[in-house]
Amino acid sequence: MFVSVVAGACCASAHAASKCVLGKLVELPVTMDGLQPVVTATINGTEARFILDSGAFYSMLSPAAAAEFNLKVYSLPFHLYLEGVGGRAQASAARVKDFKLGAIPIPNLEFIVGGNDFPSVSGLLGQNVLSISDVEYDLAKGVIRLIRPHDCQKTDLAYWAPTEPHSYIDIERITDAGFHTIGSAYVNGVKMKVAFDTGATSMLTLRAAVRAGIKPDGKDVVTGGRTHGIGRGWVNTWVAPVESFKIGEEETQHTRLRIGDFTLGDFDMLVGADFFLSHHIYVSNSQRRLFLSYNGGPVFNLATHSAAAAREDEESSPKKGDGDPTDAPGFSRRGSAFAARHDYEHAIADFTRACEIDPDNAEYFYQRAMALWQNKQADKARPDLDKALALKPDHLQALLVRAQLHFRANEDAEAVKDVDAAERSVPQQDGVRLELASLYEHAGRYPTAIRQFDLWIAAHREDAMLGTALNGRCWARALAGSELNKALDDCNAAIKLDPKSAEIFDSRGLVRLRMGENDKAIADYNESLRLRPKSPWSLYGRGVGRLRKGQTSDGQADIAAATALSPNIAEEFKKHGITP
Repeated sequence: MFVSVVAGACCASAHAASKCVLGKLVELPVTMDGLQPVVTATINGTEARFILDSGAFYSMLSPAAAAEFNLKVYSLPFHLYLEGVGGRAQASAARVKDFKLGAIPIPNLEFIVGGNDFPSVSGLLGQNVLSISDVEYDLAKGVIRLIRPHDCQKTDLAYWAPTEPHSYIDIERITDAGFHTIGSAYVNGVKMKVAFDTGATSMLTLRAAVRAGIKPDGKDVVTGGRTHGIGRGWVNTWVAPVESFKIGEEETQHTRLRIGDFTLGDFDMLVGADFFLSHHIYVSNSQRRLFLSYNGGPVFNLATHSAAAAREDEESSPKKGDGDPTDAPGFSRRGSAFAARHDYEHAIADFTRACEIDPDNAEYFYQRAMALWQNKQADKARPDLDKALALKPDHLQALLVRAQLHFRANEDAEAVKDVDAAERSVPQQDGVRLELASLYEHAGRYPTAIRQFDLWIAAHREDAMLGTALNGRCWARALAGSELNKALDDCNAAIKLDPKSAEIFDSRGLVRLRMGENDKAIADYNESLRLRPKSPWSLYGRGVGRLRKGQTSDGQADIAAATALSPNIAEEFKKHGITP
């Protein structure tokens, strides 16, 4: 359990300083998409969704989005590489003649073009937009404000908490910090240089973690999977217990932090959107200070910890009734913030109010469906998806989610109808084609799946998911038993990108089994099983290869082990024309 202790007011109150005026430039409604704060803007009159990313030094568009909006992409007069967690990518640029953020027109706004695709959004809005003013982040209530202060140099700018505990820290001048919001915090009493990054989840570098006495093989440390940022690279992460995280005068005790095997230049930690959700934050670029107050609930949103943390901290969770929304968009935005923190009961209640107030809005029914599904109530999610699609038949995400529910219910024909409808509604280079490919593959529509992989790969050569896509196309061809030389090329290329993927070796093993290269197939299955020992596909495939080579005892043992893990595995192989 964690305990937050926050100091009192840090300096003179904004209300007491008669000369201080906070001029609001724009108030941006924010919807949390998982842990990504999403805002809406327009590009040359067409609506576009962006992640508002305080960790991005410049605003960005994915190459696919630049193509979708018919923007001219041009080379920069110097070589610019984007660096992030796990890699880097070369960048180009594009200029948007007519860009509008809320009520503010920003003509001829330049974007960097490059890096990975951004699922369900066009790009990032970074510090070249945010640093024009002070920024107030109230993600728990679904709003970000750009503020221009006047005569507020020595004023406490935590105006929302005049009598409540709050704190502040000094931050570096935005230009000195390379257009990042940089300050200091303490992990287990060790000073860390931290970047405040709404586009990320909080994470400590491995090197910094070791300085704080935290090691990946330490007690109660668990694997956190792999993650990526810009470029093709992936990094390993762990979730570790932390005795103390202190920022300003606020201290969080007995919590957990994600640590990653990556570098962040000269700073040690990303303080991400999970921290922003649990705090009301005002970044004063004018004062070079960051003001914050604690909202309640888990400070760091970790899948391995959040459910327990939510129960333990129920009394300190954000309470409904404290500044309740008054309209459907407000309930929707607050519901998305609850969902981002895995507080699905409150999220469902807020989405329900949004649906009641505006029953003709498909998005609210889709949001409630997703919260119900994430709350393990998939049976209740289905009617909401049906309602959302009755209101908006081309709602892309609702189509994709309902297709998955159809597949789970063995309603493959209905699932394919939804996938076909989704496929017709997206631009050729859209990143969702990777998901479409997977769904078509699941349905056994291998030529169509391969076509989706083709389109995605052509538009995403620098994306971190390229290895996944190449492996998917290799697997689709292997299952179909077609174009096996091309399948082998794809798997070889995928292994170069990710040489520690059990899935790719399993795919290549199937290709080689199809090609009659039993020794090479067995070698691939051996490597796959070294990385993932209990894979029924790899065990059965290796068993087939061994039996074909006359290694009867070993082959039968593999097939028995595979069948024990997956009783229908022999039928799956036979369905694809593969028998011992």
